[in-house]
Amino acid sequence: MLYQLYETQRALMAPFSEFASASAKLYSHPLSPFTHLPMSQRVAAGLDLMHRLAKDYEKPEFGIKTVNVDNVDVAVQEQVAIEKPFCRLIRFKRFSDDPTALMDMKAQPTVLVVAPLSGHHSTLLRDTVKSLLQHHKVYITDWTDARMVPTEAGPFHLDDYVNYVQEFIRHIGPEVHVISVCQPTVPVLAAVSLLASAGEFTPRTLTMMGGPIDARRSPTAVNNLAMNKSYSWFENNVIYRVPPHFPGAGRQVYPGFLQHTGFVAMNPDRHLSSHYDYFLDLVRGDDDSAEGHRQFYDEYNAVLDMPAEYYLDTIKTVFQDFALVNGTWQVGDAFVRPQDITTSALLTVEGELDDISGAGQTRAAHELCTGIPKTRQFHYDVAGAGHYGIFSGRRWREKVYPEVRAFIQRFNEPGEIIATPGTTARKPRAAKAAGKPAGKAAAKTTSRRARKNG
Repeated sequence: MLYQLYETQRALMAPFSEFASASAKLYSHPLSPFTHLPMSQRVAAGLDLMHRLAKDYEKPEFGIKTVNVDNVDVAVQEQVAIEKPFCRLIRFKRFSDDPTALMDMKAQPTVLVVAPLSGHHSTLLRDTVKSLLQHHKVYITDWTDARMVPTEAGPFHLDDYVNYVQEFIRHIGPEVHVISVCQPTVPVLAAVSLLASAGEFTPRTLTMMGGPIDARRSPTAVNNLAMNKSYSWFENNVIYRVPPHFPGAGRQVYPGFLQHTGFVAMNPDRHLSSHYDYFLDLVRGDDDSAEGHRQFYDEYNAVLDMPAEYYLDTIKTVFQDFALVNGTWQVGDAFVRPQDITTSALLTVEGELDDISGAGQTRAAHELCTGIPKTRQFHYDVAGAGHYGIFSGRRWREKVYPEVRAFIQRFNEPGEIIATPGTTARKPRAAKAAGKPAGKAAAKTTSRRARKNG
């Protein structure tokens, strides 16, 4: 019933939101006589803020049309490599007429970014993708809003998520490097573990950022909620059926608006202050700051519904049974055994101020992946970074991305082990980022890659 009430409220607010938007323009447009009235700027700012608080936020676009590769601007086109009922595998295909840039792009590493299915759309990783495209071929998982998936498509469990990731890795091939951000660190580690146990190839590198590998460590408010409430409480209090006017009508979901409410409730003062600053920016005419606010909240307020089966499986498996770290997780008939991974290199990344995945939760992957040599295990703590700072914004671009790029470049050759004297499970040296393959064998590999259609 709550979902229907929410949709009714949203429908009732829509006309008021549009009225507020039109009125704001009436008091701010340079050709309108109302613009010259006393206090018109404040009235326009207040109406604009009212419009943004009441409007419905649709899924944003990635909007990445060009990227700079070796000082050459190249075109970027989104292509759907695989389409599944609950996810699309998107490739960001780069095009250039510059022969040097084209050869460089074909020789660059291939990266699969596994975006979280935790309330926001994959476009939340826009900054991540844009940085990676400068030096990599990039794929990303684009999860579908569950309310848009007809019930005929069947349920979607956490095990299905693992199977999707395995299929995407197999599709891209042995040259793939996998980056998982937040929630997918757990199913990605499971997917790669199962591939290793079955004797299949595993990604050359695994980069895991801010995820709950072991949610018992430094538990946050998010972890405490999931651990302190019973499974039946979640089943009875946060699961609702999609209303009739959506393609997925009747499907049981964890609604996006509930997840969004939880996000805001974690830092209400910060959001209130941000909206007030936006109002002041409009009054002052600070268009750049106001536009920055719009871009952030256009993304932050756009949420999706999660399939109920997947959400409840995650609560039980990750936050209540701790099945991954306890070695009790089964996907199908197979146990998840991270210790079977032997050829992939592992980098874990944590933010110093992360209030969603606490300190040590992601780093715990090193204790599970005992089959990976210590010379191929690294960890990086990002000073001053919160949860979003490790994959978006200035700290991502200036601190995290150089480390990730160096790590991928360092272990880009299959089966290559580069010893790091005197260090175990520490961050890679950024100086390796721009390194070229050395030796005749590496040169042949690079030449062979250049001939492929990248």
